[in-house]
Amino acid sequence: MTTLEKAKLWLTDTFDKETRDAVQLLIDGNSPDLEDSFYRELEFGTGGMRGIMGVGTNRLNKYTLGQATQGLANYMLKQFAGEEIKVAIAYDVRNNSKEFGKLVADVLTANGIKVLLFKNHRPTPELSFTVRDKKCNGGIVLTASHNPPEYNGYKVYWNDGAQIVPPHDEAIINEVYSVKFEEIKFNGNDDLIEWIGEEQDDVYIDACIENSTYQDVGKGNLNIVFTSIHGTTYTTVPKALEKAGFKKIDLVKEQMIPSGNFPTVDSPNPEEPAALEMAMDLAKITNADIVIGTDPDGDRLGIAVRNLEGEIQLLNGNQCNTILTYYILDQWKKQGKITGKEFIGSTIVTSDIFFDIAQKFGVDCKVGLTGFKWIGKMIRDFEGKEKFICGGEESFGFMTGDFVRDKDSCGSIILACEIAAWCKANGKIMYQYMIEIYQELGMYYEGLINIVRKGRDGAEEIQNMMKNFRENPPKELAGSLVEEVKDFKEQTNFIVSKGEKQVMNDIPKSNVLIYYTQDGTKVCVRPSGTEPKIKFYVSVKDSVTSEADFNNKLKALEAKIGEVKRDLKLD
Repeated sequence: MTTLEKAKLWLTDTFDKETRDAVQLLIDGNSPDLEDSFYRELEFGTGGMRGIMGVGTNRLNKYTLGQATQGLANYMLKQFAGEEIKVAIAYDVRNNSKEFGKLVADVLTANGIKVLLFKNHRPTPELSFTVRDKKCNGGIVLTASHNPPEYNGYKVYWNDGAQIVPPHDEAIINEVYSVKFEEIKFNGNDDLIEWIGEEQDDVYIDACIENSTYQDVGKGNLNIVFTSIHGTTYTTVPKALEKAGFKKIDLVKEQMIPSGNFPTVDSPNPEEPAALEMAMDLAKITNADIVIGTDPDGDRLGIAVRNLEGEIQLLNGNQCNTILTYYILDQWKKQGKITGKEFIGSTIVTSDIFFDIAQKFGVDCKVGLTGFKWIGKMIRDFEGKEKFICGGEESFGFMTGDFVRDKDSCGSIILACEIAAWCKANGKIMYQYMIEIYQELGMYYEGLINIVRKGRDGAEEIQNMMKNFRENPPKELAGSLVEEVKDFKEQTNFIVSKGEKQVMNDIPKSNVLIYYTQDGTKVCVRPSGTEPKIKFYVSVKDSVTSEADFNNKLKALEAKIGEVKRDLKLD
């Protein structure tokens, strides 16, 4: 079926007049958007279903959301036959999120499913917590994380509060694709909706404090700057910090106003220093010790602290997680809580320093595919056998304990501020604490390279790039021979020096490649599951002996990442 034929199907009475008119306009104007809007169906990736809002099968709209929700309802009615089914729904600040939240609720209640619907914007981790706290069968959050304003998305959670994983994800997708648009039940039953408000915030915040607090040292003396970057955490984080005992909290007031247009930033992504620019400017005025920002749905956090020169500097995701993980395990050890049956969670694109940290403290480090749903799966798989302590991945996500089964900025912020306060009380800065860890375990440094290729042609180009890297792996990177080629699609590890392939079946298949060189350089290549990008995660390592040595080694490692980039021909 051609793209035009697909589009014309949306001109029937199944679709409302507004949708039909918009599609007709694309057809009449021979718009280039017509191809991208209809050439495929939106897919579930590592973060669920995410796309540009608009009409069409490749857009997020009333009908693609309705189809996804009807498919989910059909699946849940089979899985929980004879039970009262409950689904919690939250939504972030994005344009149309509130309307989409009610739309999704209507489809569920039209199918006889009870809905617990938040009255207003709430962070994704609070939704994950609520699924467990309210003993729901599942959850949905309307969000596109840190994507540009034209995007929105839809993430599905199961009854453990974690995002769906096999076999449920594939089974739900099959149900979704078998739903015809005319079969969607849009006529909801408001009698089946239970509205959730601020009372749930307090329960969630108390759990964050309980699971993220280890000692009460110097909290009243720490200067904090916080920004929600127009996102959902205006509802929780300031209140949580105050309740946890922090006294000096300055907010970037212009950015505490929720808005799906994110008017003060080019991108609401706390991974990027530009997103925290206003917060860093405020930090200069208030002499802040730590600056923290969150993304629109409040699961990711960016942390900036004073460096050795006294300037506020954004840490990367691996650096943040290194500090948080080391501190937690050190506290567990001091409290005598480590028995050898504990583990931390990480992902294949994250720094290998977490193996070193786990080994030092006598716990296991389990690794999954990209995305916190795989860390959530680890917790469920080992529940009752091994105790989960904490987990993180390089994309500025972390979770403390298992009360939330997704990355959680609120608990992580409380923990990060405790560490900063403890450091200050002991006459040092958080940055020095990080260097001390590197002195003990070795210094790791990472860089992320994104290649953006939009549209149908871009998707094909990304496929071809993956094919080429799979068939023609580099022989040398930054002057060091490639020793291992791990292919998670083929589930093989090729040991170059021995010329032998080993089978890897402990991690599910995924279109990911990892190269390891003889000197420990690691490069992971994968297409994004939620954006039109191919990503290259580069990790390099060295030893460091002192603070004075740190800056020199940092420059050398940054240069080495540049060499890797050139060797991969990514300039």
